Amino acid sequence: MSDIETLRRILATNRTIAVVGLSADWYRPSYFAARYMQEHGYRIIPVNPKYPEILGERCYASLGDIPEKVDMVDVFRRTEDVLPIARQAIEIGAKTLWQQLGVLNLEADRLAREAGLDSVMDRCVKIEHARLFGGLNWAGVNTKVISARRPRWLAY
Repeated sequence: MSDIETLRRILATNRTIAVVGLSADWYRPSYFAARYMQEHGYRIIPVNPKYPEILGERCYASLGDIPEKVDMVDVFRRTEDVLPIARQAIEIGAKTLWQQLGVLNLEADRLAREAGLDSVMDRCVKIEHARLFGGLNWAGVNTKVISARRPRWLAY
């Protein structure tokens, strides 16, 4: 789902985000997006077997290894890698499966929705947060939200 109110609700209620495919390299989009969300009050849990720690947080090899409740699974992997991640997201009781820009696995989307999860495809969690909660400022970025009113509530 990608309507504004749904995205706003997801970002306001999903405060713990497992980022699958998070890189420890500061110049990678996954690192940039996760750091932004962390700086805006979200709990980031890195999922990447390559690293012991990213952004000051212990890194896990898979979603099933995470010992705490996860609200959102944010996927920075190739489209063909998403289906098993969606199955794991369902198994751990996540509320949302979020496929990043350029990632559109329709079968994973269907599976997540049938299991009762919110599902977002081909969108960046950082860009959507900034667009919907005022983080883009007046820098000339087209937010596609035309309103002089601030949102009724903020996510943080």
